[in-house]
Amino acid sequence: MKVTVLQDKCIGCGNCVALTESKVFDFNDEGLANSIIENVPEDMEETVKDAIRECPTEAIKEVE
Repeated sequence: MKVTVLQDKCIGCGNCVALTESKVFDFNDEGLANSIIENVPEDMEETVKDAIRECPTEAIKEVE
């Protein structure tokens, strides 16, 4: 599983960072969320799916 954060939609609320304990998402220099790993580990996939659902601006997308 791969994910990306659409920077033009992210508002920097931090839900994804908190849910993944900064293991998949973290803040960039602009204060917006960013995916910090290329491939999501299997044991984190459900948590990342929760982050996708919890994003208030739908800025997180799964990449094929």
